[in-house]
Amino acid sequence: MSDYDGLGAGYAAVHVGSAESALQAVAIGSSVDLLASLASELPVGVYTGSKGSRRSLPTPGYLLDPAGDGHGLADWMYQLLVSWLLRGNAFGTVLEQSRGYPTQITLHYPDSVTGWLGGNGVPEWSVDGKTVDLETFRHLRVNPMPGVVLGMSPVQRHARTIGLNLVATQFGLQWFTDGAHPGALLTNSEADLSDETVVRRVKDRFLAVIRGSREPLVLGKGWEYAPIQLKPEESQFLQTQGYSAADCCRIFGPGIAELLGYETGGSMRYTNVESRSAHVLVYALNKWLRRADRVLTSMLPDGQYARIDRDAVLQSTTLERYRAHHLALGDRWKTVNDVRADEELPPVTWGDEPNPVGGASGAGGDDGGPDDPEDGRP
Repeated sequence: MSDYDGLGAGYAAVHVGSAESALQAVAIGSSVDLLASLASELPVGVYTGSKGSRRSLPTPGYLLDPAGDGHGLADWMYQLLVSWLLRGNAFGTVLEQSRGYPTQITLHYPDSVTGWLGGNGVPEWSVDGKTVDLETFRHLRVNPMPGVVLGMSPVQRHARTIGLNLVATQFGLQWFTDGAHPGALLTNSEADLSDETVVRRVKDRFLAVIRGSREPLVLGKGWEYAPIQLKPEESQFLQTQGYSAADCCRIFGPGIAELLGYETGGSMRYTNVESRSAHVLVYALNKWLRRADRVLTSMLPDGQYARIDRDAVLQSTTLERYRAHHLALGDRWKTVNDVRADEELPPVTWGDEPNPVGGASGAGGDDGGPDDPEDGRP
């Protein structure tokens, strides 16, 4: 049984280095889930070349299910991001390879992996107590420190801040289960309470009555009973918890606290949804996406690379999107078919030619062409 399976553990017995205990803070769990969900649900493309010469390639079938277990890329990516966010390390075993690059990698639960330095100073690993083959084992770390093999998670870097939140939360829970205060006071201004036998007899008699017996309580001369009541908002340290919850969100990047509703009183204002999404993408999410890009690229042949589509995060309104299309067409750096592809519409026969200089396209039909007098184009 873990330290948190029951209510009897003292509120101070919070292991802030454990990611499972960190998840007790809703802010931590919400932040991790937000970043992992966003990263895992974004589409992935495979390309070759760079900048103007970049070409899109078909995504290999194995990359749509890297673990080969039938759960797909989104499930695998979520595991990868959660391992990084809560442990700072992800571990996997290559099950299949092709021409020197892995095509199937199963990820391990990080706590089942143990590492140590061998006699030659090279790290060795075991999974569930079994030594692994270093040729097929993969260690993917984030936030590395000089001279340290294992990476460091955001949780570990800010354990003290998270500990404040966890202690406050668990203390509030224990307050109502007699873990941090006496349930009531029995006082007597006349009796000599230096006799432990008398004190124990009175306490046992009192507890026997309140724990299920409906008999009247008889204590004797001078005894008074005074229950202790405390406001729930005081006992749970709501002000302290609210502040530290926002801090926990900030551990994972700027904008997370605001996005999850833990911080509403700041001076930053967003004019639209796209601006808020761009802020979170640039300052919080993108570094994790780049790391995931590199992992997926390592599973492709030389000369090819994977890239997670960031544009899918920047979901603008219909009007903003159409204005952007209009500008792209008018400035001749997109064609009609490019725009139609962005809107998931089929191409038209005349849509691969840039628009005439000086404006966007006319209102031609799908079957019209550049020389069709009814489509408004010369």
